[in-house]
Amino acid sequence: MIGAMRDEVDRLVEAWGRERSDLDLRPMEVLSRVSRLAHHLDRARRAAFAEHRLETWEFDVLAALRRAGTPYQLSPGRLLKETLVTSGTMTNRVDRLEARGLVERLPDPRDRRGVLVRLTADGRRTVDGALDGLLGREQGLLAGLDPRRQQQLADLLRALVLPFEAGAS
Repeated sequence: MIGAMRDEVDRLVEAWGRERSDLDLRPMEVLSRVSRLAHHLDRARRAAFAEHRLETWEFDVLAALRRAGTPYQLSPGRLLKETLVTSGTMTNRVDRLEARGLVERLPDPRDRRGVLVRLTADGRRTVDGALDGLLGREQGLLAGLDPRRQQQLADLLRALVLPFEAGAS
């Protein structure tokens, strides 16, 4: 524990330790904090996106297109892989984003039956603004850690996540 600082997880682990001293509660010390942090991150994300009139799922689709680089377009199949949703869900999402003028569908020049989904200029401005807002909020969440400790935490979390993602490709 850092100095005398205690959080809610310390209190609940202490209580469980009194009631179930037979258990190793170390996983709870880590993962309960990850869970609580995820809750705070989710609230920060929703607030950042709301400032740009976006839902989280809208940001996810727009961000996948933006990360693709110029000309900011992907096939629907690639979007499925980037956002981990079903085909029907993606069709609905693209329809809704297209209705808002944030994306457009174009014929795929390599496949006469296919289409490409492209970010519009308004979509690019929207996703860029939302990303700026998100990063500001995320920096606030990490403000208690200096850059060296942020990197250490990133490295530890990567080691924890990698086994789950190894088979997901």
